[in-house]
Amino acid sequence: MARWGWLRQAAGRLRRGWVVVAEGTLAATLSWLLASWLLGHSRPFFAPAAALIVLGQARGHRTRRALEVLFGVAAGVLVADVLVRALGPGRSWTVFVVILTTIVLAVAFGAGRVTVEQAAVSALYVVVVSPPTESLVPFRFVDALIGGAVALVTSQLVGARHPLVPLAAEFRRTFGDLAGLLGEVADALDAHDEAAALATFDRARGMDAAVQRLRAGVRAAGEALTLRVRRRGSISRLRSVDASIGQIDSVVRNVRVLARAGVNLTRLPTPASDGLGAAIRSMADAVHAAGEALAADLDGREDAADGDAARAETAALEAVRGAGRLFTPGGTLPLAMIVGHLRTTAIDLLRGIGADDATLGRIDEALGVPAV
Repeated sequence: MARWGWLRQAAGRLRRGWVVVAEGTLAATLSWLLASWLLGHSRPFFAPAAALIVLGQARGHRTRRALEVLFGVAAGVLVADVLVRALGPGRSWTVFVVILTTIVLAVAFGAGRVTVEQAAVSALYVVVVSPPTESLVPFRFVDALIGGAVALVTSQLVGARHPLVPLAAEFRRTFGDLAGLLGEVADALDAHDEAAALATFDRARGMDAAVQRLRAGVRAAGEALTLRVRRRGSISRLRSVDASIGQIDSVVRNVRVLARAGVNLTRLPTPASDGLGAAIRSMADAVHAAGEALAADLDGREDAADGDAARAETAALEAVRGAGRLFTPGGTLPLAMIVGHLRTTAIDLLRGIGADDATLGRIDEALGVPAV
């Protein structure tokens, strides 16, 4: 049974990672074929090598990494060709001088870590494996150029047709997780369950990674859009949601503080007010609707985005209004923190979906204080 369980896990990993398998195999093979058959290069090692190195980078960084690989390979090969001709191939002294000179020059010119590494590896390959030829044509650089270009094109074949779809799904997942956390905080308060509140707080502390995934998703979508001819509308929508990520980061921090205040409130001898859980659940509804609005915006469904944004505004105002009714002079500090951060969450959330100043002013009206 254990063996079959392992096989099922392996099959599941292959289903999730088939894109990596397809990209690597296709890009490396095509790079080799183009360099060897089309250009007639003998043993074009740097073509598939450059392709695999570029594909090894995270989406959103591959264009920059491709350029770094190319410059690194070019620098390493150039230095190695010159020094090996002067000192002779395959000697320990030659290896030392070539590697030292390559790294010193790369660092002196301000190269990044990837460029330095590629320059050194390329130089080492020339010294040890493939001594320089008499030809003046930079075959190795051309091979690396082919590999980098093929990798960039191959990596976008899966998502180039709908490059914003994965990002929209990531927005839905992130906001769904945030809404779920708020629901768990409400449940823990209603049950006066400290253990449940602590578990929710632990999960809330891990939400920073979700924001980083959103940032990475924006970079990947921007990179994918470089292959689209008709991309003006997509780029506009991408920039719109990219501008909202700072506010989303603030919402995540607010939810984390709310979860911490929920822990403190469950430690008090008396349960929380009956309406507090309802107010937090209203904020969860607002967060969920805001995520749907941003995802619909990425999908180009403007009417749906406007409708979801309106629902987010209504739910956020209801959350603040419900919390404001519970807070009275002499209330506990954890309750005051929850009320205050519900207000801040509402402001950051609605700013993230493009709310105007008039809408934000209604938040304080709902709380029962003058607008600021």
